Amino acid sequence: MSNWMKNTKTWLGLGNDPYYEDEYGDPGSEDEYEDAEYEEDDFVEPERQPARSSSQGRGAVRAVPNQPRTKEDWEEGEGGVRVITSASTDPSSIRGVVRPLPSSAKPQIVSPTGFNDVQQVADTFKRDQPVIMNLQGVDKELSRRLIDFASGLCYGLEGDMERVSDQIFLLTPHGAEVSDDERRRMRDGDLGNGDR
Repeated sequence: MSNWMKNTKTWLGLGNDPYYEDEYGDPGSEDEYEDAEYEEDDFVEPERQPARSSSQGRGAVRAVPNQPRTKEDWEEGEGGVRVITSASTDPSSIRGVVRPLPSSAKPQIVSPTGFNDVQQVADTFKRDQPVIMNLQGVDKELSRRLIDFASGLCYGLEGDMERVSDQIFLLTPHGAEVSDDERRRMRDGDLGNGDR
């Protein structure tokens, strides 16, 4: 092969570079350390600990029956929390399960006049309170930006956004509920006196 071809291959990194051949030797050359012996370390197997019995450490595991619950199985506790007790009457096996009830707070009405007002919308939404965003009287470009922000907020926090009337949107956080009467009132255009 010609010299310029060899140089081109070397420059592209496709061939052997004569500069490094002396340092590393030929690919087929013998290794000078090949016959050298080394001292093996003695492998010490770690001592095994005895297995714990089920009475040590953690408590025993028992299966929980999968039965449908009736109204007698639960009672309403403080702060709108349902406590569901097991069907067993043995006091040692009764364990309650705490599940939050859906929030049915009255929606807060926000009428933004600028994009900076979305912070109030987001703060209210993050407190799990529904928000009515009234965009009536807001220019089209600002309205589009506010709707984009609100839809991203709802998506990010697993909420819901719906249009209830012309330029009026209801943002509902995950787990919160708005009554049908409240929705009907919003569709009729009655937003109450909560306007900002």
